[in-house]
Amino acid sequence: MILVNFKIYKESFGKGAIELAKICQEVAKKTGIEIIPVVSALDAYRIKNELKIKVLIQHVDNYADGAKTGFISPFQAKELDLNGSLVNHSEHKLKPGTIKSMLKNWPDKFESILCLNSLNQANGWARSLKPTMVAYEPSELIGSKDKSVASEKPQVIKKMVEKFAPIPVLVGAGVKSVEDIKISLKLGAKGVLIASGIVTAKDPKSELLKLATAFGV
Repeated sequence: MILVNFKIYKESFGKGAIELAKICQEVAKKTGIEIIPVVSALDAYRIKNELKIKVLIQHVDNYADGAKTGFISPFQAKELDLNGSLVNHSEHKLKPGTIKSMLKNWPDKFESILCLNSLNQANGWARSLKPTMVAYEPSELIGSKDKSVASEKPQVIKKMVEKFAPIPVLVGAGVKSVEDIKISLKLGAKGVLIASGIVTAKDPKSELLKLATAFGV
């Protein structure tokens, strides 16, 4: 499984988001690997409506409905047939109490990908939570050009997998190579969460096809 976080790079604005989502769709069909776009709330419905694929959004807030101008309701996202959301990404952190409240009142059949940046979080406030998946992304490695979570913290990946089993664990932060993915999978991860290595690549499709080979395709 590969989650491609579009973030808000200019390459993933508007039409660019549609084109990148199409690439995810095409590579998934060709390789048989699940590749899921994780997109801005501004582009999510259009991608879902035009491509009819699984779409996650990058963030939701702790409000179901009501007088909350500017916030994103997970229930509204589900009503739009979106499939889930990241929670607590390192670039959009939430307080532990907020996360606990959100997941306690989460919509049914709406996936939650809980982002954690340390084993301390896993052993502390997150240990009793039951998200759909956990994404381990040490914040100091996000966007790194020469290091990755797989090269720098392989034992933490293994501990995360053991800690949350049977909840699937994804890994991210600096992941950009076939070797990064192979190491992560060998340590028990279900897949990876990647961003700039695909979104800002000169040839995103070629890069995705290359990374898919790590899954044995």
